[in-house]
Amino acid sequence: MTLDRRQILAAGLTLGAMSLFPGMSWAQARKLVFATFTGSWEEAHRDVIVPHFRKATGNADIALDPMLSVDMIAKVSAAKANPPIDVMLMDPGPRLSVIGQDLAAPFPVADSKNYQDLLPVAQLPEGPGIFFQAVGITYNPEKIKTPPTSWDDLWKPEYKGRVGITNMNSTLGTAFMVELAKTRGGGENDIEPAFAALKELQPNLGAVAPNPGALATLFQQGQIDISPGNFNAIQILRARGVPVEFAKPKTGTIAFLTTAHITKNSPNAKLAAALIESAMAPEVQTKLMQAPFYVIPTNSKVQMDGDIARMIAKDQEELKASFVFHDWSVINQNRAGWIERFNKEIKV
Repeated sequence: MTLDRRQILAAGLTLGAMSLFPGMSWAQARKLVFATFTGSWEEAHRDVIVPHFRKATGNADIALDPMLSVDMIAKVSAAKANPPIDVMLMDPGPRLSVIGQDLAAPFPVADSKNYQDLLPVAQLPEGPGIFFQAVGITYNPEKIKTPPTSWDDLWKPEYKGRVGITNMNSTLGTAFMVELAKTRGGGENDIEPAFAALKELQPNLGAVAPNPGALATLFQQGQIDISPGNFNAIQILRARGVPVEFAKPKTGTIAFLTTAHITKNSPNAKLAAALIESAMAPEVQTKLMQAPFYVIPTNSKVQMDGDIARMIAKDQEELKASFVFHDWSVINQNRAGWIERFNKEIKV
């Protein structure tokens, strides 16, 4: 039997990928389903992680299913024996729920090429950290000439009807509320000051978006001028020509680690591990760090560069010093009640 050039190339790619996980077979039970986030995250993962994964696995079949982490958990919980998702992307609060509900299978650390190169905070065997998210103040520089420096700036009377926020179903929304509470005497254990502050903010509220992607769209449509916002989402809008900037609050940049998990009982567990391996790869994280994605890397081999080095941190040491992390083990104890209250009380 003779092989043509295409068959030889495909075989070479598959063998190269299998070297990352010795003894691995790439047979698929069905299309691999990667539950990613909405908006810019879906674009980044589709354009960078997916091609790397396909090359590494001999063009394995994959589909992206964008949604919030809480929706991923709901889908998997409803079908634990036969989950419709193979890889889940989790922010810190939902991550603890995934672990508590035993919804994730351990990542094969011993077989991984890239896991040991992650920053220590990202080396989580139940689901490695594949990027950081940074939250600061998003604003339209054509409408707001003096860059904001504090969360308190959202309450300025000149922003009446022009402030946007997300609801607390999103990690962005919850993180903002916790940080707001901390600036007013509360914190993870006491969210009351944040709800009181939002009542004062009501005249300025122009929109309550269901997720960060929808919030970014509101800037693109010119419906809001200032909001809490994810750094990378803002940079992507800038690259598209939308007048928007990112400002770090004087109290620090809210940060959280986003992790990737193999869904327990996934029929494609080996391919799921390969997808996470691609997400950790330094060449993938280096590419994601650049325009138009601006994703903050967790692999220690990636050198901070471009707008991330200029606006977030020049290296990992500065990153650790400037980032403000919240205690999501405490937040999770009350978050469901906060979300319900938020949805009832905070309306435009």
